[in-house]
Parts: sequence; C-alpha cells; structure tokens
Amino acid sequence: MALPVAFFGVFFAYPVAAIVARGLRDGGVWRLGRIADVLGEPGIRHVLWFTTWQALASTALTLLVALPGAYVLARYDFPGRHLVRAVVTVPFVLPTVVVGTAFLALVGRGGLLDGLWGVRLDTTVWAILLAHVFFNYAVVVRTVGGLWAQLDPRQEEAARMLGASPLAAWRKVTLPALGPALAAATLMVFLFTFTSFGVVQILGGPAFSTLEVEIYRQTSEIFDLSTAAVLTLVQFAAVGAILAVHAWTVRRRESALRLVDPALTARRPRGARQWALLGAVLATVALLVVLPLAVLVRRSLDAPGFGYYRALTREDGGTFLVPPIQAVGNSLQYALAATAIAVLVGALAAAALARRDAGRLVRGFDALLMLPLGVSAVTVGFGFLIALDEPPLDLRSSWILVPLAQALVGVPFVVRTMLPVLRAVDGRLREAAAVLGASPWRVWREVDLPLVRRALLVAAGFAFAVSLGEFGATVFIARPDNPTLPVAVARLLGRPGDLNYGQAMALSTILMVVCAVSLLLLERLRTDRSGEF
Repeated sequence: MALPVAFFGVFFAYPVAAIVARGLRDGGVWRLGRIADVLGEPGIRHVLWFTTWQALASTALTLLVALPGAYVLARYDFPGRHLVRAVVTVPFVLPTVVVGTAFLALVGRGGLLDGLWGVRLDTTVWAILLAHVFFNYAVVVRTVGGLWAQLDPRQEEAARMLGASPLAAWRKVTLPALGPALAAATLMVFLFTFTSFGVVQILGGPAFSTLEVEIYRQTSEIFDLSTAAVLTLVQFAAVGAILAVHAWTVRRRESALRLVDPALTARRPRGARQWALLGAVLATVALLVVLPLAVLVRRSLDAPGFGYYRALTREDGGTFLVPPIQAVGNSLQYALAATAIAVLVGALAAAALARRDAGRLVRGFDALLMLPLGVSAVTVGFGFLIALDEPPLDLRSSWILVPLAQALVGVPFVVRTMLPVLRAVDGRLREAAAVLGASPWRVWREVDLPLVRRALLVAAGFAFAVSLGEFGATVFIARPDNPTLPVAVARLLGRPGDLNYGQAMALSTILMVVCAVSLLLLERLRTDRSGEF
C-alpha cells in the first residue's frame, strides 16, 4: 500500500487541499464564513439545483433505455451479439469532448436534424440528457447485464410454473437478485452525470452549468478561487456520500448467489414478442450509439479531398503553436506513460485489497481510490499548477505532469478490473508454493501472474483509453506546443469558422477510432464479465 498511498497523497490529496486552502485562507486565517456566502448566492443555488436535477433525469433515462439492452445481451443468443456488446461499450471509453462533438454534429447547427427538419437541440437540456444516455448506456449493460447473464433462469421458470405472471416472477425472483448490481449501476451513472464537464460545456452553452463547469468558469475565467474552493468542497461531500453507498452495494453484490455459466443462460429468441424486443434494442443501439458516431465521421469528411484532415497538418499560428495533427502523437505518448503509472499503482493497490487479512484501513482505501472519478478534474489540474511549483515537486515545466494527471483517472479502472480476479485466486496455491520454498516474488511471478495476466492486459487497455481522453485536468496543464487530442478538439470548437469546426470533427474522429480499436482488442482479451467495468 505504500506506493498507492504516496501517489494519491502527493498527486491527488495535496493539490486538491492546496487549491481549497488558497481559496479559503486570507493572510493565514481561514474564512469559513465564505462557504455560507457562496451557497447563499442565487446563481450558485441554481447551479447546484441543475447539477442534481440533470443527474437524476439522466440516470432515470439511462436506466429506462439501457435495461432492455442489458436483458437482451444477457439472455438472447443471436448473430453479432459480441459485436453489439463491443459497439455499445465504445461511448464509455470515448472522451466526453468527443461525445459532445458527436452530438453537436447530430443536433447542432448544420447537423443531421437541422438539415432534415430544421430542428436544433444544442444549448437545450435534451441534448445533454441524450448525450449522457449515450455515454452511460454501457455502464448499465456491463454491470446489470453481466450479473443477469449469470442468474439461473430456472428460478424464474419455477415461479412461473407455480402460477406467477411473467411480471410477478421477474419482480419477486429476478429483481431482488439484480438489486445490488442495479444499485451499483445507478450510482455510477449518477456519479458520472453529476460531475459531467465536457458534454455540458460543449452542448449546454452559457445557459446550463453543472458544478464542474462552474468550477472551471470560476477558476479560468473569473479567477474567483474562493467560490471554486467552496464548490469543490460541496462536490467532494456529494461524491463521498455517493461512493460510500456504492461501496456498500458492492459488498452486498459479493454475497452468495446461485450463479451459472453465462453461456448456459443465453438462447435464441422465440416468438414474435422476443424478436420484437431484440429488434427494438438493436434499433435503439443504431439510433442512440451508431448514428451520432456516423454523423461525426460524415461531418469530418464534408470538405472535398479530406480537406479537414489535410488542414490538420498545417500550422495556423492562432490556436496552436504546432500543427494540430501533432496532438495525436502527444496523446499517445502521454497515454502510454499514464498507463504504465496507473498499472503499477493500481496493481499494487489491488493486490493489497485482495488479501483476505486486509484490515479496515486498507478496505477503506478502496473507496478512496474511486474519488478521482468524481472529484473535479478541473480542481486537480489547477491544483497541480498551484501545489507542484516548488522543489522537490516543481513539475510545472515537466512533461510528466500530464501523464500523472491522466493516471489518476486510470488507477480506479485498473483496481476495479483486477480486484475480482485477484480475489478469485485460491490462496492455497500461494501457500503451497511458499511451503515448497518459493520467495514471495517467485510466488507472484509463477502463481498469480499466469492467472491474472489477461486481466492485467484488460486493465492496461482501459487505463490507456481513459487516459487518452482525459480532459478536465489536462486542459489546465497541457502546453500550447504539446496539446492533447481532447484539448485540441475543445480549442478548435471554441474558435469560429467552418475550418476550425471541421478540424475538430476530424480530430474527434481520429480519437474515436483509436479508442474503439483499443476497446475491440480488450473485448477479444476479456474472458470474464466480472468487475465494475
């Protein structure tokens, strides 16, 4: 635990505490009364209300749309099933900037809806809600559908034989078994939408602002650190409560259930109703997931002769100090470094948490590892600039600053992917190797590593994908001569003109393709459906 604790202490807790202290201290005196002042402002109360309201609405809409998909992918066996599962997961590993750009191409000015019916949904709450469903659809499918596929269908069939209607059998037999997974998925979707930044920033316009967007506005535009510090504390408290409930649901989910091999529960659809349900789910996937991505690709090809892509190779002297295409190489280098850091830190943390004799302190650290997914990445990025500016931690001019920020988001994915696999390793194998004279290092190398190698590769792939798309912290610390892909997309969208808009679409398409290829490789490596992701 030494390295994970040190890593999170120095590169997460310290920067966040530094920016909060900078905002709430004046001449060495804490101004705690500022908390009441900020929360009493009508504009801030509106931001808090909208953040909570849109997160609740997004979560409810996501569950309504995604639960039929979770059932179909868990229980029905049909041609292309694994491809559909991979396709619906692509949005989850896409950067929120790309998600916002894809929906901008669909519902914004000159988009598909505007061209066909003259309808524009950008700068409306509906665009935000639809984009959140698009982004979080896979969370429900993977978390709920993964457990649904392992529930023995004979239990529900027995209830039907005893006279229960299909709805009653599902409500009294299947739903209680799915309860912990459903609660975990609900909390994760609420967490991701409560802290939404890129989607709201691009699609919401000036009319809508979540806590994350308001923190960004207060720090980068108004330079009011005290207000940003108060909002960070509010977000921290809310996310802490969400994660505490999430940890409780995960513990309940680990309780004994009669699980079976998922390959034994899936069957071909029978009857008109089942085929109609399958068709409805496939149509939903096509409209909600495939269509925005297809429109994004088409808009990037609007200029003849791949004009927008060729423009990426030229330096314009305005938005960037280098040709925008260099952002691709920068992002890949940063993401590889961040993946190495995340795998090292996350694997050590998972190994410690997997021990059956781990104490309460170690188990409590499990929930803390999830905090970077919920605490403002904007706060972390700005905290890097404030806190890491003196020896021996003067890293503001170092290239490693960006991978460190990206690794913070990758570590939770590594832990959540590896932890179930490590816990499944029979401890008697380690004990037998130790009795035969193997050192602890040799036990890990010859017993654990062969069993968890595939999970380690999957964890590295997830860390790479999320590091590639990290935006909230990177937007503060990426240098103009070394932009990352998400930062380059956001800066191009922030400038007027069709050329800048087309280049943003082209860069988003490149980023989407890289993330999608990474995910498809992960699906080929993945042999189990355990874990949160």
